Amino acid sequence: MGALADLAVIGGSGLYKLLDGATEHVVETPFGPPSDPVTVADVGGRRVAFLPRHGRDHRYPPHKIPYRANLWALRSIGVRQIIAPCAVGGLRPELGPGTFVVPDQLIDRTTGREQTFYDTGAVHVNFADPYCPVGRATVLRTAAAAGIEAVGEGTMVVVPGPRFSTRAESRWYAASGGTIINMTGHPEAVLARELALCYTSVALVTDLDAGVEGDHGVTHAEVFRVFAENTERLRDLLLTVLPQLPAEPDCACGGALDGIDVPLTLPAQAAPSPAS
Repeated sequence: MGALADLAVIGGSGLYKLLDGATEHVVETPFGPPSDPVTVADVGGRRVAFLPRHGRDHRYPPHKIPYRANLWALRSIGVRQIIAPCAVGGLRPELGPGTFVVPDQLIDRTTGREQTFYDTGAVHVNFADPYCPVGRATVLRTAAAAGIEAVGEGTMVVVPGPRFSTRAESRWYAASGGTIINMTGHPEAVLARELALCYTSVALVTDLDAGVEGDHGVTHAEVFRVFAENTERLRDLLLTVLPQLPAEPDCACGGALDGIDVPLTLPAQAAPSPAS
């Protein structure tokens, strides 16, 4: 059986459905089941897989998401490029609710998460630039052509969650160079790199973090409200970007494991069973 899809979207909070007319597939992995069955559909002549990061009923909080199973499942059906939308807080006053950011850097502040596939051997991947340069350029070029404003760089600070930051933490993250803050961007990005996948984050700012300005604190309701208000904008951007991604990207992501003795047999193309 050939690959089911070569592109994928891992949807974040509030984005539980992306593709119309999709076929659902159950995928098994050595790391347990992914967050949900994978749905696959045609988008502009490209086969695209969609996986809701938290599950379609949002049953997985950030620290319980089966990140390894999610990434493994996507690679096993043929995916080689991933667009990963997510909700973030702004750490700069100018990055207000509704702003799109395409980050180029990441700071990991999470703890206790499984963040590698390789528990034996010496597998040290290059992670200096955590996001695919071709994917980032494609998102920004496509957004500009569609008249959608997107900030073309930024450092995503990833915190454990599920609580939001204190004011002091928020100011500390900003002073450390962070521009946006999130709870799910790691280990997703590094696991993608360990499987030699292109990974591009598209962040939607839903709030200003607690220490940015004034006496306002972030609330659960606010995050979901702003995301819901911008879901169609995000969906339109994603569906416009996906067909523009090159079939053979000219980047180093696919060679991330070159010269490394990998102690696992990586999935090539599996044959997932259709969901009943």
